[in-house]
Amino acid sequence: MDHDSTDQLILPDGFLVGTATAAAQVEGGVAAGGRTPSVWEAFSAEPGRILDDSDTSVTTDHYHRYREDVALMSDLGVDAYRFSLSWTRLQPHGSGALDAAGVDFYDRLLDELLAAGIAPFVTLTHWDLPVEYTGGWLDRDTAARFGELAALAGDRFGDRVHTWITLNEPATVTLNGYALGLHAPGQSLLFDALPTVHHQLLAHGLGVQALRAAGVRGQIGITNVHSPVLPASGSPDDQLMAVLFDLVHNRVFADPVLLGHYPQVPAELADLFGSLAEVPAADLATIAQPLDCYGLNYYMPSRVAAGAGDGSSPDGSSAAMAAAPFRLLDLDGYQRTGFGWPVAPEFLSVTLTEMAHRYGVQLPPVYITEGGASFPDVPGPDGTVADDQRIDYLHRHIAAALAATCPGGPAEELDLRGYFVWSLLDNWEWAAGFSQRFGLVHVDFDTLVRTPKASFRWLQDVLARRRQALGRPPVAAHRGQR
Repeated sequence: MDHDSTDQLILPDGFLVGTATAAAQVEGGVAAGGRTPSVWEAFSAEPGRILDDSDTSVTTDHYHRYREDVALMSDLGVDAYRFSLSWTRLQPHGSGALDAAGVDFYDRLLDELLAAGIAPFVTLTHWDLPVEYTGGWLDRDTAARFGELAALAGDRFGDRVHTWITLNEPATVTLNGYALGLHAPGQSLLFDALPTVHHQLLAHGLGVQALRAAGVRGQIGITNVHSPVLPASGSPDDQLMAVLFDLVHNRVFADPVLLGHYPQVPAELADLFGSLAEVPAADLATIAQPLDCYGLNYYMPSRVAAGAGDGSSPDGSSAAMAAAPFRLLDLDGYQRTGFGWPVAPEFLSVTLTEMAHRYGVQLPPVYITEGGASFPDVPGPDGTVADDQRIDYLHRHIAAALAATCPGGPAEELDLRGYFVWSLLDNWEWAAGFSQRFGLVHVDFDTLVRTPKASFRWLQDVLARRRQALGRPPVAAHRGQR
């Protein structure tokens, strides 16, 4: 599709564009410098957990090739790079002082980014947890341990990080890791997994407090994944299950952070949320620390029907999914990604509008901290990688976000500050292994050779046109604290 003529994407001044990765998906080097296993090494060692039986041992080898990857970002012209810290690289045994070798790696990465003029956005943990925490997020003490990690990381790196993200997608950790058994640690507890909601959010609040106490210079926020929810029909049962999915996927993770309380639950569903019904007021005050920014990940809408499914889900299959009171249905009439997800940029507009109306003045400036799509990208005979579907996806989603939040748009009161493309590199896609490619850069998983795709060149051109129009780099600071 031609996006080079009348359909050019115009980025406003001050709107950050970045790329994003996660430590477990790109770093490799799992035993380098004293690093110890995380829950993902343990999970991937269990037969049948990972689609292609792969693991995190090498992934894209970013641990050894970070300079090459930063050079790619510099060539691309992005403003920022969002990456996560490997908890067990920094604290090999889940406690105590930071490991010198782990600190050295992140020191070098941060300095390389700053030398290239790329703002570091650091996620403290992206689904990463030490295996020593045997209770995982079911254990309240894990929140306290996270607060300790935040204090140490803030003290060490706080002079160089533009923006801190405490947790990435706690909803996915709860739903896929503890409720459905699709991700590490692989538990299938359904609604008995809800204590992990509170403990993750408490960890977030303790992390915010610790970072502020450490005097970090950058902004502080959290990243939640949001999906607008559509009932499969107008029937009361489908409507109620859509409300239930909205609660467990969106509201129980955002409301306490932004409003200071868990959402009100319909009486018919109250028994399911018993563990969140009475929590200490002090916990809620900790969770609702004022934020400088809010990270929103968007991939697709969800269509929900009442009744047990067949055990399938967008990420794989699980016996627990068949025991849930709702099922997720396909959204017909849309192009699909490699994962089978609908390409529906209009629902990003719906998400932003819902956020603006639901949270109003309580919503701080927003970054779309992940957006992207997997497609089966293959190099052509000349070595180039044509991925026009990804170009179309990114163009339409960024344009939809900007249109929704511009003056006169349905979410004009929402202060949208940027968009991060998932992902810089084709990488290890959790339970899907190496079967899905999200990158702007193609990675040959045998040789680890990096090849920029057509989408890389398209975004490079979009960013170059902006620099040319402005006559200078974009204003990217936004560091004022609330």
